[in-house]
Amino acid sequence: MRVSALALAGLVLIEHREFDDARGAFFESWNERDFAAAGIAARFVQENVSRSRAWVLRGLHYQIRQTQGKLVRVLAGAIFDVVVDLRRSSDTFGRSLAVPLEAGSPRSLWVPPGFAHGFLALRDDTRVQYKVTDYWAREAERTLQWNDPALAIDWPLPPGRTPLLSDKDRDGIPLARAECFP
Repeated sequence: MRVSALALAGLVLIEHREFDDARGAFFESWNERDFAAAGIAARFVQENVSRSRAWVLRGLHYQIRQTQGKLVRVLAGAIFDVVVDLRRSSDTFGRSLAVPLEAGSPRSLWVPPGFAHGFLALRDDTRVQYKVTDYWAREAERTLQWNDPALAIDWPLPPGRTPLLSDKDRDGIPLARAECFP
């Protein structure tokens, strides 16, 4: 497994070692000992899988209490994965970072607590799996405005295309009014 720190402190891209043979391929998507050795000490309590059509945008979500670390990977299709640093004490507060993830590549993204997270599905029948370090709590969940100009996210939408959004995601709030972390 190769671990690469990304431009926002705490974010890590994991490239899993894949073993190929005539039957196909195998890789470990989670190994507590190896992840701890790489500085990711996480205990996962829930695992989620979403299925999306092309141009579905999910996010940008976070929980202000019962904060969640997330280990994200794509099982089918491809996504434009986005995180936003919501830690006021961070030098990168308010900055966003995008990472392309696809099923054909054995990669995962570690998103520690303190970040909003979302993604744009780039293909039909895209399936995203993410393990989380705390349970979902409706009362603690918040949503940032996906197209807030302050975030400067360049979503790779085709010209004239609007993403498919849930009501919750359509009603996200701008960073300037968002509840953030210390």
